[in-house]
Amino acid sequence: DFRIDETPVLEADVLVMEATYGSPNCRRSFDRDVRDLLVSIVEEGLKSGAVYVFGYHGKLQEAMQILHSANVKAPFVVPERVFHVSRICEKHGMRLGRLILSEEREARELLEKNSPCVAFYHMSSRDRFGSKCFKVYVSGWEFDLPCREISEREYIVALSDHSDFDGLMEYVRRSKPKLVFTDNFRVGYAETLAREIRKRFGVSALALPRR
Repeated sequence: DFRIDETPVLEADVLVMEATYGSPNCRRSFDRDVRDLLVSIVEEGLKSGAVYVFGYHGKLQEAMQILHSANVKAPFVVPERVFHVSRICEKHGMRLGRLILSEEREARELLEKNSPCVAFYHMSSRDRFGSKCFKVYVSGWEFDLPCREISEREYIVALSDHSDFDGLMEYVRRSKPKLVFTDNFRVGYAETLAREIRKRFGVSALALPRR
């Protein structure tokens, strides 16, 4: 996974690359940095109590780092699995601040009393929490708006750890490979991306087999 704006481009004879957003339909129509937007939404939610942030592993830790770097003062609450992934991320240089396990008494009291805190949960847990919670989903599958309010106190922020279609094609252009393999692990856009690379750049491009 990579973002074109934060990844050094390596010239390659053979390039193996992701294809999560490998369809021309996966183009972001906005050029706004969503990190400041995430901070402002979370800070607004904290005015009335706890904020729940939902995402996938890796994305959650990026959201933590963004909020920590912005000096959001509220405690960060995480379940055990998210805690362990976060510690691994910190070993590789991420700065996430103090994390409180959701099983600890301090965290339980914060959440039960709806005190200002930011609770980070895996996306699969989102239905466990009631409609009265202030919820923020961080997802790259938002291409039209940097932020969308889907109901009162519920938002989707277009934070992605993947380049969109144009970013993927730009990496190929800069890398100047003679052969490209597109990864077919997610979604199924590898064949589409390989076809677009052949058409636009005239280089050999093959989709890896589906797993």
